Amino acid sequence: MKIDFEKSGGLVPAIIQDAKTKNVLMLGYMNQEAYDKTIATKKVTFWSRSRNCLWTKGETSGNFLHLVDIKVDCDNDTLLVKANPDGPTCHTGTDTCWGEENRSENNPLKFLTELQDFIDKRHDEMPEGSYTTKLFKDGINKIAQKVGEEALETVIEATNGTADHLVYEASDLLYHLIVLLTSKQLRIEDIADELHKRHDPEWDKKRREAKAKGEMK
Repeated sequence: MKIDFEKSGGLVPAIIQDAKTKNVLMLGYMNQEAYDKTIATKKVTFWSRSRNCLWTKGETSGNFLHLVDIKVDCDNDTLLVKANPDGPTCHTGTDTCWGEENRSENNPLKFLTELQDFIDKRHDEMPEGSYTTKLFKDGINKIAQKVGEEALETVIEATNGTADHLVYEASDLLYHLIVLLTSKQLRIEDIADELHKRHDPEWDKKRREAKAKGEMK
């Protein structure tokens, strides 16, 4: 990745984005030294223009920004830094420097990615005493069977139950479906991507053409 630090006198803007919620948290500036320290420590570090020194976010407050990813823009002079924050980002105590709340509850659909990340972690670490760990240890057949059971319970509530019970059973179904996807090295975003493709009015036509050409089985 090539970053043009010289274009603006050695500093480039660094837009900080929460890696999970995708909300913009703050804007800072990095020079080469701040960038290198961020990469080395995995804690977002800036160049303080007022103090004229390096500044690792959280070194005083404890509210660190843990690095997830850095991208440079098309002109190579602005950074998009994705991070996981410890607590509020702004020195005033707010979640962002614009006074906004940075919570997945503001967009509940974003929680699905957080849940997927959590289940992925369970799959990697397999901690004892975890229900998710037990599911993975039971194997793909048991997981698939559980998805079928939860689907049936969801159907029963849809036809003969209440709205609250339907939401409850549908939540169980979605959770177990994500576990099933994870066991097959897939993510809920793969399902969203497929649905996005199908939203194209030409999707069915393209699918039939691909099938005719032997590109689909």
